[in-house]
Amino acid sequence: MNDGLLFSHVPVPVCIPLILIPEIESSTWLEQQDAYLLNWLTTTGFEMQAGNFILIPGGNGRTRSVVLCIKDINDIWALGGLPSVLPDGNYELTTIESSQILERLTVGWALGAYQFTRYRKPPRRQGKPRLLLHPDCDSQRIQRYVKAVALVRDLINTPAADMMPEQLAEIIRSLGREFDASVNQIIGDDLLLYNYPVIHAVGRSSSHPPQLLDLHWGNPAHPKVTVVGKGVCFDSGGLNLKSANAMRLMKKDMGGAATAIGLAQLIMSSNLPVQLRLLIAAVENTISSNAFRPGDVLRSRQGITIEIQNTDAEGRLILCDALTEASSDQPEFLCDFSTLTGAARIALGTEISAMFCNDEALASGLLAAAEREQDPIWRLPLHQSYREMLNSKIADLANATESPYAGAITAALFLQEFVPNEINWAHFDLMSWNIKTQPGRPEGGEAMAMRSVFSWLEKQYRYGQSEL
Repeated sequence: MNDGLLFSHVPVPVCIPLILIPEIESSTWLEQQDAYLLNWLTTTGFEMQAGNFILIPGGNGRTRSVVLCIKDINDIWALGGLPSVLPDGNYELTTIESSQILERLTVGWALGAYQFTRYRKPPRRQGKPRLLLHPDCDSQRIQRYVKAVALVRDLINTPAADMMPEQLAEIIRSLGREFDASVNQIIGDDLLLYNYPVIHAVGRSSSHPPQLLDLHWGNPAHPKVTVVGKGVCFDSGGLNLKSANAMRLMKKDMGGAATAIGLAQLIMSSNLPVQLRLLIAAVENTISSNAFRPGDVLRSRQGITIEIQNTDAEGRLILCDALTEASSDQPEFLCDFSTLTGAARIALGTEISAMFCNDEALASGLLAAAEREQDPIWRLPLHQSYREMLNSKIADLANATESPYAGAITAALFLQEFVPNEINWAHFDLMSWNIKTQPGRPEGGEAMAMRSVFSWLEKQYRYGQSEL
């Protein structure tokens, strides 16, 4: 469990109260305080603005309390910046009565305590602040959330040299062992034998053989939920080589696979009453004498032929075979995660995930879940008029367009060709990376859209509030 948490069953000394003051209530709160505290706030020049905090000393020279001004008591990130700045000590929330709010705040604290330390020691500090878990909180639920997000962050942050298809496969096999799930791997040239020709074509030039990873878990009597992830462990762009700047962060091009794996772990650890299938297409898109080329025509698992306009539009290629297989057993819900297009980032920036969905009720439910979880998603349209931009003169469709417009939409329309209309499907085009540190969200890999989808799944399948 994250070092930033101290659970209630661990004996602890006296804790330092964390006093949260919504900015809108700050004037009223100040009117109720004693002269000592008011004098201290005046002496230190403290301003009651959201995000500001101050240590209040006691008569013994030790910290009496911490006052934190927040924007909203429901803000999951309200405590997210504290683990990196508070001094060593045990802290507790003393003025919050709602167990749901306590859990949200505690999750935010724990996610703010995350550090990626595989390759270096953590920054030296005098001890670590620890938050006492309130007895009204569900500690197991908090652990599951934090563990899943940390897994996604760790996978994305790991350099490609240590996170190739074989390492992704080991992560999924370990999940299979932990949760008694079956895992099947199709590796290298066996992808041709089992008819996954596009995944093979994209990954065949690497010394790390491409793989399709297929995990099954759950009671066969439960509804089928299938999650697909784009696992391009490194993307050079292929023969349409990326620039140095564009290639620098391409270790994160398996962010969709990482998110799908994190969601699968969260589903299984929560024992959600679904029949889960996880499909990860794992490749490295690189250059060698047998790399696929612009102008080649590939025949997909579904039989659709695809003309290659650009080898750097490889994510949708590997997903097309995976989505065809994902649709084969008619799941009740199908979603895919991928770091698919720069166009989605141009449209929405780096903090909002783009969503495409073929069902109105499903889309509304997912957007509502995103709002609840403060895990921002924005729906973009599957605008059918743009489908002609994917036309090819020699194949059924092209993998990219010649137009500079609507890149995220045409990529989603490409994927839609491989999902039957009767299947409820959502496609998430992710950044999977925090470009700057914010409370609870350190710079680096991020589990975008995962908490939203899980929240919707819980409402749909655990609580029976069906939106399909």
